[in-house]
Amino acid sequence: MSTPGNGSVLERVRGLVREVAKFGAVGGLGVLVNLGVFNLIRHTTDLQVVRASVIATVVAIATNYLGFRYFAYRDRAKSGRTRELVLFAAFSGIGLVIENGVLYTATYGFGWDGSVASNVFKFIGIGTATVFRFWSYRTWVFKALPEARPEAAEALPGAAVLPRPERRPEPVPEPEPASN
Repeated sequence: MSTPGNGSVLERVRGLVREVAKFGAVGGLGVLVNLGVFNLIRHTTDLQVVRASVIATVVAIATNYLGFRYFAYRDRAKSGRTRELVLFAAFSGIGLVIENGVLYTATYGFGWDGSVASNVFKFIGIGTATVFRFWSYRTWVFKALPEARPEAAEALPGAAVLPRPERRPEPVPEPEPASN
């Protein structure tokens, strides 16, 4: 079953699977950066857990923007880069609050602040925030380009597409010969 201008359901599912795979590749790198920076800060400084996590999240957000813009969503609209950056920062900020809210609750709400517990809850927070980020980035930040609209006759299922008649210039009458 095909929807005019949108491709078949199977084509749309395949496109979504490709998008999720690219998002996952960039996000996977972001998770490694996030956890790596988090553990580096935790083991080399005296910063509190959530502060170290926020710094790590900001570094990962910067890395992810480059991956999303130039890999995962490179085929999306490129106009309005300032708008894109502002929306990316806003939705990433909400994701940061979600991600670090989980860690904060585990650390200060339940007292689970050991090294393993911090990494587990940091990872759970990243996963929770990722669902929100995927939705918001694809819906608001990296918007899909509109598809080319088919001709009106082609848009109607079963409509015959007839060739357009050629327009020929009107013949110019020849001047009558002058008589003496």
